[in-house]
Amino acid sequence: MTRIFPLPETAHHIVRQHLLQGGSAVDATVGNGHDTTFLAQLVGDRGAVFGFDVQLQAIHITAQLLQQRDLLHRVTLIHASHSLMDEHIPQIFHGQIQVIMFNLGYLPGGNKSIITRADSTLTAIEIACRLLTAQGIVTVLAYPGHVGGDEETLRLSRWCQQLGPRHFQVDTVLSHYPKPHAPRLFVIRKMN
Repeated sequence: MTRIFPLPETAHHIVRQHLLQGGSAVDATVGNGHDTTFLAQLVGDRGAVFGFDVQLQAIHITAQLLQQRDLLHRVTLIHASHSLMDEHIPQIFHGQIQVIMFNLGYLPGGNKSIITRADSTLTAIEIACRLLTAQGIVTVLAYPGHVGGDEETLRLSRWCQQLGPRHFQVDTVLSHYPKPHAPRLFVIRKMN
């Protein structure tokens, strides 16, 4: 029997293959801190993780989770839009980041009217592609089917299609639920 993995687990599987101990990573949407914690575990004590969120509630939840797991010292949490990540991440890391993760939509358990938006998301992903090292990846978990989610997913899909194939490879992993509004995972690999 073939086991079908949920998309967040699929993203983690892909990230494990690219993020080495001592490496650097970004969680562009910390939310409840699960991806941030995962990245902090992978980079080890010599690595660095930068986590962004516009909601202070998300920053606090994530800080508590990291503290409980004794990982807070590996992470810099930044209360700002992911579209400003190049301004907040020290210059020494520009072009050196191995993995950048996005989990779009709204904060689970939070205010559902506060969502990621297509314009700032596309700006952030464009910046993320510049911050990556060669062979680095950006994972973007998108959720159509909620207000703003359909437009964000459609515009992200179109944006990915225009990336130059000599410099980037894009794979789209669909949910195992065959519905038009099912989540999907975009994996952007920087080739050089």
